[in-house]
Amino acid sequence: MLTEADLDALLAGRHADPFSRLGLHADDKGRLWVRALLPGAAEVALLDAGKDKRLVELEQRRPGFFEAQVPRRKHRFDYRLAVRWTGGGEGVYADPYAFYPQLADAELKAFAEGSNFRPWLSLGAHLVQHGDVAGVRFATWAPNARRVSVVGSFNNWDGRRHPMRLRHEAGVWEIFVPHAAEGDLYKFEIVSGNGTLLPLKADPYARRAQLRPDNASVVAALPPPTALPRQRERANRRESAISVCEVHAASWRRGVSGDFPTWDELAEHLPAYVADMGFTHLQLMPISEHPFDGSWGYQTLGMYAPSARFGPPEGFARFVKACHDQGLGLLLDWVPAHFPTDAFGLADFDGTRLYEYADPKEGFHRDWNTLIYNFGRTEVRQFLIGSALYWIERWGVDGLRVDAVASMLYRDYSRPAGEWIPNVRGGRENLEAISLLREMNEHIGEVEGAITVAEESTSFPGVSAPTYAGGLGFHYKWNMGWMNDTLRYMAEDPINRRWHHDKMTFGLIYAFSENFMLPISHDEVVHGKGSMLAKMPGDDWQKFANLRAYYGFMWGHPGKKLLFMGQEFAQRQEWNHAESLPWGLLEDDRHAGVQRLVRDLNKLYRAQSALHRLDCEGAGFEWISAHDAEHSIYAWVRRDGTGRMVIVVCNMTPVPREGYSLGVPDGVTAWREALNTDSAYYGGSNIGNGVAAAGLPVQDQPAHGRRLSITINLPPLATVFFVPI
Repeated sequence: MLTEADLDALLAGRHADPFSRLGLHADDKGRLWVRALLPGAAEVALLDAGKDKRLVELEQRRPGFFEAQVPRRKHRFDYRLAVRWTGGGEGVYADPYAFYPQLADAELKAFAEGSNFRPWLSLGAHLVQHGDVAGVRFATWAPNARRVSVVGSFNNWDGRRHPMRLRHEAGVWEIFVPHAAEGDLYKFEIVSGNGTLLPLKADPYARRAQLRPDNASVVAALPPPTALPRQRERANRRESAISVCEVHAASWRRGVSGDFPTWDELAEHLPAYVADMGFTHLQLMPISEHPFDGSWGYQTLGMYAPSARFGPPEGFARFVKACHDQGLGLLLDWVPAHFPTDAFGLADFDGTRLYEYADPKEGFHRDWNTLIYNFGRTEVRQFLIGSALYWIERWGVDGLRVDAVASMLYRDYSRPAGEWIPNVRGGRENLEAISLLREMNEHIGEVEGAITVAEESTSFPGVSAPTYAGGLGFHYKWNMGWMNDTLRYMAEDPINRRWHHDKMTFGLIYAFSENFMLPISHDEVVHGKGSMLAKMPGDDWQKFANLRAYYGFMWGHPGKKLLFMGQEFAQRQEWNHAESLPWGLLEDDRHAGVQRLVRDLNKLYRAQSALHRLDCEGAGFEWISAHDAEHSIYAWVRRDGTGRMVIVVCNMTPVPREGYSLGVPDGVTAWREALNTDSAYYGGSNIGNGVAAAGLPVQDQPAHGRRLSITINLPPLATVFFVPI
């Protein structure tokens, strides 16, 4: 018999095991009783589902609580509840407490042990069918909670209606809610272990969410498995040309409404533009759900949900396809380093520091006022690795650019002495994060063609080395040192560059220690740093010439390329996330010229295997002139290992140098100019070396320590590429 204490606990939403009391149960004499907690119901009757027969009217023992003994039945049977509501309306419903546990013991055991790396197949909200009853299976991890209920649009947000079953093996709470459906809003109502009712929590595994400022989770179908197109595997290889356009989807071009563009609006224009510009890959800044626009997506709470800013998730699938149809790879910015403190999110999820480290010396980021994941906890590791695999396996993206890796690797990152906790060996490395990144990359490495790119700003060894060789297992690493050194050099007035010559050469000392990507990202054109054009010294002519020369230097330099949107046409102002790019600048031929240059640099980079095949190997690079600081000239040879070559020459002063003798490799009789950033086509002064079929003959005259040379005209503030004839 149900005791008054049981009844009090059920009505208060505090019962430890509602499945043992609600639904159909036999008493100690073998008689069947049915009990239902339905706040807001006026009348409830029991129906035999198979015969659609009314068996008994339930007695309302307390407001909202109904029970009755089942006549002439000794065994469990399929039943329904006919309900008339006090506010009007009535319906026939399956009872959520008539269904057995939803999750298999094996998958819960794997989750508890830390070997379930696709936890999104178990946790979250899943559309399921039990016989003729459709509904949603909800499950969440909250091991320290006293009670968890799912609340939503299907139960008037009443936590007494659907308290969940605790599966003690893993601390997972679950329930099947009949008649809940795709599009329903929901959250979890959690009572902590000390009895505190917590703020309603969004689902960590939600695949869709409301548009901010609303923050409920939305029931969504699980995307089907989506493999990468076969050709993507080759396109993502180390020896392939990889040139990335980084894009902030919300501000690339506003939607027709003047607000966020939809995925379909983006799909119609963005992939085609990026492909026409010659880029091989498109990288989106974080598009997973996040509460604050001003974080640009880097303070995410929806690690499995494409942001509602761009419309329903299925639109994202069409966008991915549009990228692949254009021959583009798609990379997503992914943020496993930290998460915001919003009360509806992961913070103190079950009343304890569940997803984050408990000690603020480990678990709080001072730079961003965010919380740090507990990288050592098995369930958190599965949550993060599962998210990485989810985007690749279920949406078919090519890979992930992993944000803020340096902040994960070091326990003292941005912390003064005495305010960080050493690892178990007494060191500063975060051993748990290192292990997590290795494990994540090993799992992603099992997906043919998928890649990861690390934003890692220190000299941590082996970031892009295989895990079996002791590395972290990333495919590529951003070369932040190269970016900082070369931008400092370019900011110098040309008359002073002779004193800073080594800033442009220093990167070649370590250029092949990792698989590097050269990044000119959004971080370089915000927070008072100015646009790329604004960084350049001199008058307007010199600014444009300097920028063109720098882009030529970058595309000729070993390493994969990345350029942030708007910089391909020399945006004048800093990037503003709340506005569209200033596309009107392209009416000015100087800006259009820079755009034409970037397009042609990409075309040359892809066409000439010497410029990309050995991007990450020392055999692909050879200096011709590295020490001409007096004239600020740099010259080198790029090779592909099969005999093909390209010569790159940079003049970083506004002084043209006609009749310049350039030492060249043996084995070629003539060279021709393949691209000149000073061409009038790009807005330059058009000093160059012509395009005659005969090219520039090799002379038996020594230069730069070589026995052969060619005589060239070296334009001012320009980079020139030469290829053999």
